[in-house]
Amino acid sequence: MYNRSLFRVLSVALFIFLGLLAGVMLVPAMEGNGRQYVTGAVVLFIITAVIMLAGEYVRKGRRRQKTAGTEGKVSEVGFVVDTFHDVVAKLKEKEGELEKLKASAEEKAVSIEAYNAHILQSVPSGVISVDNEIRIKSINQAAETILGIDEGAAAGKKFDEVFREPLSTVMQEEKPVTRMEYPYVTDSGRHIWLGITTSQLRNSAGEKIGLIFVFTDLTDIKALQSRVELKERLSQLGEMSAGISHELRNSMSVIAGYAKLLGKKVEASNRDTVDAIQTEIRSMDIIISELLAFAKPSVLHAEKVLLNDLLHDTAESAAGDNQTVTVSMHVPGPVYVQGDTVLLRQALTNLFVNAMEAMPEGGNLEVRVLSSHGKAEITVRDTGYGIPPDIRHKIFLPFFTTKEKGIGFGLALVQKIIISHGGSVEVESDEGRGTSFMITLPSAE
Repeated sequence: MYNRSLFRVLSVALFIFLGLLAGVMLVPAMEGNGRQYVTGAVVLFIITAVIMLAGEYVRKGRRRQKTAGTEGKVSEVGFVVDTFHDVVAKLKEKEGELEKLKASAEEKAVSIEAYNAHILQSVPSGVISVDNEIRIKSINQAAETILGIDEGAAAGKKFDEVFREPLSTVMQEEKPVTRMEYPYVTDSGRHIWLGITTSQLRNSAGEKIGLIFVFTDLTDIKALQSRVELKERLSQLGEMSAGISHELRNSMSVIAGYAKLLGKKVEASNRDTVDAIQTEIRSMDIIISELLAFAKPSVLHAEKVLLNDLLHDTAESAAGDNQTVTVSMHVPGPVYVQGDTVLLRQALTNLFVNAMEAMPEGGNLEVRVLSSHGKAEITVRDTGYGIPPDIRHKIFLPFFTTKEKGIGFGLALVQKIIISHGGSVEVESDEGRGTSFMITLPSAE
């Protein structure tokens, strides 16, 4: 603004000066021949042209300054825009890297979770996790197989809604359980032994978020222990019975000889006494023979046996003409076992005869067969008078009997035959309501 005012003042002053100069020159020109007029006009034209050119030059300079200023501003804005675009590009590049890192981390987390799940599903022990409300969160494949349950049907339910005693009580106890053994009956009626360990489940902050229930199937181990114990008892009994039978039979032979001589010379009134002596000698000989047969190791002639036919035949034979006992068979499909037909028939016959004798007034004899996990499970249940708890642990011992004329080898022989086949036999009884024998045999399928 100051430069423009100064230029105007100078322009006015210049024109005044030129006017004065022209006046000075025109005055003499009026007195001469007129050549001064031409000279003054030329000078005035030149001065005017110079002034116009100077003005134009000044205006162009101003325009160039304005253009330069505008271009400077434009260049500054372009630099800012370019810088912003560069920053955005770099941010997008970093965002892409972060997305890749995020995807890699998520993939790694999923991989680790899947790996842990594979480990949990691959362990041979059953593993069940529950939350603080004792609701089931997860069940691995081993637990499904051992307990015969489905994770989809059990997940989210209360533990005691899915499992019965003693597992429900074990899970509710505050004190952790370590390597405790418990019997358990699955929903399918399978009798198993479980080795159980429980522990608290905690998060990374150390807070309790639930419980872990870990268990193993000890059924086979228990059966093996029973077989080993029985073999040890039989071995000891065999050594003892061999010596006893030798001594007793020597003495019995002498007594039997004298009884025969006495029978020839005794009077008719005393013959009944001699006959009684001979009868008791024969009974003692039978007992000794059975003892020796029981103690003698069984020699199996194993073959593939159709359990369905064997059970029907032995049950019908044991029932005979007894119309007061109803026999019901539940054998789904053909079930085969590897065993000695003669010995298995003997064992099953003893069980069925005992069941019939336990129901003198009639009742129901129920036979069920379940085939799973490479084993055949036979359940024989009667509705008789049951076995008192105080003698239940003695029923498989030789010479133990509650019958007036029994010898006490029936159930002992059953146990021996079943164990010699690699199986097991267990008993459950409710006094006054009936008894159940559970036999497990290796399947031939």
